[in-house]
Amino acid sequence: MSITPKTRFTAMAAAALAATLGLAATPATADGHKDKMAEKQNVPMVGGAAMYPTKNIVENAVNSKDHTTLVAAVQAAGLVEALTGPGPFTVFAPTNAAFAKLPAGTVETLLKPENKGTLTGILTYHVVPGKVSAADLVAMIEQGGGKAELTTLNGGKLVAHMMDGKVALMDAAGGMATVTQADVYQSNGVIHVTDTVSLPG
Repeated sequence: MSITPKTRFTAMAAAALAATLGLAATPATADGHKDKMAEKQNVPMVGGAAMYPTKNIVENAVNSKDHTTLVAAVQAAGLVEALTGPGPFTVFAPTNAAFAKLPAGTVETLLKPENKGTLTGILTYHVVPGKVSAADLVAMIEQGGGKAELTTLNGGKLVAHMMDGKVALMDAAGGMATVTQADVYQSNGVIHVTDTVSLPG
């Protein structure tokens, strides 16, 4: 399906969120000086943007060109304040491509004000209290005999296990998401980038 209109919409929403936060929603790659500084500091890059550990989850995510849909959803659900709080939080962050796997029209429907409750439930299903690193996840999986149950902020469960050397998450609907980039540390937690949107059932 074509996602051009959705991409345009979510990019505008991300820019609006950046303006609200007083941020420049410009990927770090647009600033050579910032790129060199990020390289020297060994700062991870997500969606073409440096993820500075001194910034919070929202401040970093708003600059990732791969997470404009997630940022727009966080704004629509009214979760900006929560995710800029002290936390710490572990966020499994689906990319734009992950959202594009959903049936046509799903994202647009979820972003409507009347569906805020459903959207909030989905987004908080991607957040686990505390700072859980990839090493922590692997250890939990080993201790659990091959799987680890994570309780999310919405009260639902995600089941983590290893698949082809990577951490995979099974959601309540039986869907599977793979962590494609782990341990992106923020001032208030850690982000693990995923390739699929997890659904609470």
